[in-house]
Amino acid sequence: MKVEEFLDRIEVSNDIKDLLLGAKDVSVALTVEDLYNLTTKDMVNGVKRVSYEVEGIGQVDEAEVVIVKNGIAVNYFDPYMRRRDPNSMLIGDDLPTDKPRFKDVFGYDFSILRKKTFDWLKNQELGVFVFGVGQLDLGIYGIAIAPANAGFFCFALGTLQRIEDVSKFSDKKKIRIALYVAPPFRHTIFNGKQRVVHYRSENLHEVFSYNLYPGPSAKKGVYSALLDIGERERWLTLHASSVLVITPYGNRVGFLHEGASGSGKSEMNENIHRNEDGTIPFAENILTGEKIKLSLPISCKLRPISDDMTICHPKIQNNDGGLVVVDGENGWFIRVDHIKRYGTDPDIEKLSIYPSRPLMFLNIDAKPFSTALLWEHIEDEPGKPCPNPRFVVSRELIGGVVNKPTYIHVRSFGIRTPPCTKDKPTYGIVGVFHILPPAIAWIWRLVAPRGHANPSIVTQGTGIESEGVGSYWPFATGKKVIHANLLLKNIISTPKVKYIITPNQHIGAWKVGFFAEWITREYLARRGGVRFSKDELVKSRATLLGYSLKEFIFEGQELDIGFIKVEYQPEVGESAYDEGYRYIYEFFVKETQEYYKNPELDPIGKKILSCLYDKVSVEDFEYNQGIKSFVDLYKI
Repeated sequence: MKVEEFLDRIEVSNDIKDLLLGAKDVSVALTVEDLYNLTTKDMVNGVKRVSYEVEGIGQVDEAEVVIVKNGIAVNYFDPYMRRRDPNSMLIGDDLPTDKPRFKDVFGYDFSILRKKTFDWLKNQELGVFVFGVGQLDLGIYGIAIAPANAGFFCFALGTLQRIEDVSKFSDKKKIRIALYVAPPFRHTIFNGKQRVVHYRSENLHEVFSYNLYPGPSAKKGVYSALLDIGERERWLTLHASSVLVITPYGNRVGFLHEGASGSGKSEMNENIHRNEDGTIPFAENILTGEKIKLSLPISCKLRPISDDMTICHPKIQNNDGGLVVVDGENGWFIRVDHIKRYGTDPDIEKLSIYPSRPLMFLNIDAKPFSTALLWEHIEDEPGKPCPNPRFVVSRELIGGVVNKPTYIHVRSFGIRTPPCTKDKPTYGIVGVFHILPPAIAWIWRLVAPRGHANPSIVTQGTGIESEGVGSYWPFATGKKVIHANLLLKNIISTPKVKYIITPNQHIGAWKVGFFAEWITREYLARRGGVRFSKDELVKSRATLLGYSLKEFIFEGQELDIGFIKVEYQPEVGESAYDEGYRYIYEFFVKETQEYYKNPELDPIGKKILSCLYDKVSVEDFEYNQGIKSFVDLYKI
């Protein structure tokens, strides 16, 4: 399709028209196959080096792309580019924001660099295509414009979001998102750092990606635009995975799992991992080496709904006190750092080795025309595997995927936890799962701790860090308080939903990986959701952890009480537990101050935070005079 015909089928800004009509050469893609062909164009012996001439530097090699039997494998030469920098976002416009503005950092208006970016793109051979958003047609369409030699970036975006065949449009589609890719400016302007500049206007959200890692731009850039549109129209795209769990007895329970990067969102859609003998390697004591295995004859069936971006749009709600969601993506960006050998996760391994269409692999060491294997991680340096190997797969290839709006019964929140012992007290005091009143669940979403040893991002420091509102704040471009209020409204308007928190990596002195999350999913599904009598629960020693079970019997096997009340572990004890909770509490107080002091915070939210600061009991979080509106939302 010629550019002129392409432009006739969409409504775009004059700047985009001028760019495409004035470019050196433009390849219009209509299908994923077109993007794959763009990716493999000009390869020599199955290999292509993606390079750019950079002013003052010369040729810079960004990535190597190779053809493999199951798709394409992409590896960046700079190890820094292999995972997301959480500080990649800058705002180029003058609309309200709590994020750093380009002009405040660089001392001049972004419009100058914006023009230079367009001028550079006009002198390149370009690839262009239109994409939709997720599985539900919300009337939101975007356009991607990138150098043609960065076809792999386009291939990733076209898989993650739904590439549209504009030749089949019956009417003109208005473009609300524009994504431009210009890698050389990473070196000339941004000192080699991943930077993505967002330029918002009344009718268009522009994303300027100055790097080739899809994480902060192709994926999170579109997420940012969705959050921006939702902020204006007052609806949410949660940073969450979701799954419909079907028990062996036919019960159906919808789970939605939120949390910062690395908190177990993708894992919520994974089958529980097993030993060769079929047992579940639940936990291993880091001090004694003792191991605990569990038996589960038949696992629940999993029907994935979403992997990372979950839309709660008003048009799909039943308005009956429940929450209905759909996927905000058309493909998933699956991290496979846990797959270190064949047989770790047979379902994902089989999907990746024998796909019905080409996949894209990132940070996987693969030779031309070989088969890319998920456990062959590229090394950042000799003997040090990259912690963020991934592959991109269309949701259509995921077995049993749900393709319609789905009801959610349980909202869980995940946190990566370090080991906690008497000698080294930490915040690793979270039991297998805790039941949270909605008010406390909201506070967890305000703070959204990133947690221990995150493999997905470039580490900024040690200890616990906050990703902020809903855990999606790193990708939002607007005002924190607006999203805090939207999250609170979302919780208040869905009283049928129940809330839990579950850890991964460690429970006290025990290493558990993601097994606490998987065991909780199996257990609660069999119970039909969070359904417990008052006699089955006890207040957690830490108020922010709500309620704990008095006992946890999993398919006839009783877990030691130390897994549900960590202070009972002999390696931990009450003193270390209390020290860990003090750390959590003080962190939460510090991170919520900006909301509390903001006059725009919903009055109910302000009263909830007052309860936090006053150190009230968990019952007071439910029945305190100031938050009566929560009384009917959660009853034990």
